[in-house]
Amino acid sequence: MEITNVSEYEAIAKQKLPKMVFDYYASGAEDQWTLAENRNAFSRILFRPRILIDVSKIDMSTTVLGFKISMPIMIAPTAMQKMAHPEGEYATARAASAAGTIMTLSSWATSSVEEVASTGPGIRFFQLYVYKDRHVVAQLVRRAERAGFKAIALTVDTPRLGRREADIKNRFTLPPFLTLKNFEGLDLGKMDESNDSGLASYVAGQIDRSLSWKDVKWLQTITKLPILVKGVLTAEDARLAVQAGAAGIIVSNHGARQLDYVPATILALEEVVKAAQGRVPVFLDGGVRRGTDVFKALALGASGIFIGRPVVFSLAAEGEAGVRKVLQMLREEFELTMALSGCRSLNEITRNHIVTDWDLPHPRPLPRL
Repeated sequence: MEITNVSEYEAIAKQKLPKMVFDYYASGAEDQWTLAENRNAFSRILFRPRILIDVSKIDMSTTVLGFKISMPIMIAPTAMQKMAHPEGEYATARAASAAGTIMTLSSWATSSVEEVASTGPGIRFFQLYVYKDRHVVAQLVRRAERAGFKAIALTVDTPRLGRREADIKNRFTLPPFLTLKNFEGLDLGKMDESNDSGLASYVAGQIDRSLSWKDVKWLQTITKLPILVKGVLTAEDARLAVQAGAAGIIVSNHGARQLDYVPATILALEEVVKAAQGRVPVFLDGGVRRGTDVFKALALGASGIFIGRPVVFSLAAEGEAGVRKVLQMLREEFELTMALSGCRSLNEITRNHIVTDWDLPHPRPLPRL
């Protein structure tokens, strides 16, 4: 079957993966309203294309925290990728490197920072959950630094795990032949079966619920790596992130897996961008499935986007070749969107290239006579 767009990989992954694994990757929290909204919100943004512009040459390259990449499309951290494919994070790392873009490795990866580094050159960020045992955190950050990772993406929206009902029904746990590789040897790599979600029980036991802004400062004392704050949805928190010395912000609702009924990330993006006032770059993850989505995010002020589920679904379907294809398809769609909108480089993409339903005056109801 010829795959023509990124979304088609989801159906293939559903056929190939055990139900527990597919549901873990695909589902959201509670009613899954935000999960649907992450996608649907993009459809409420329309283009205002400009015409008769010479678009024979288009440059999609950009820099993120000083690192040059081929396009503003990067890979978000997704946990336990060896559940999707035996090569797991190795395949994803190689695909990202081949595409000239950044891969973010999850704390809860089924391959360690050292193993991912061993796949060859590439620009990699490390996503961090803060454990109750700060020695473990410091050790992990140092290992990531030694392994050549270039930034820490600190996840800040998970003091507790969201209510993921599919995982509860399936009694989700990591398959017995896999471990959370970064914590092996620390007695923290195993996830026990429970009457609930094994992951939820693991998080309740290990993750520090007291995490606060002072810990962003603490992290800066144990590493020279720039810190991205991942999980910001409001102007208030964007301003606090800048004050705390964050190098960047990732607007994220954790793939709609934490608090349901938060806005789609594309709807929260502009508020955060305005609050950041250009002092730090703002990125977005959540719901991106088309090159048109990438353009819309950049038009609203994002410096780049991260994709999560498309990576694990394509990995399940076709391994490394699938992840390469997803990155290539999004790249080609984004380039086409730029051409048809009259933009030759990323800095030519402006707010004037789109119109959103919140730009339009809302008609007032007529008074009753």
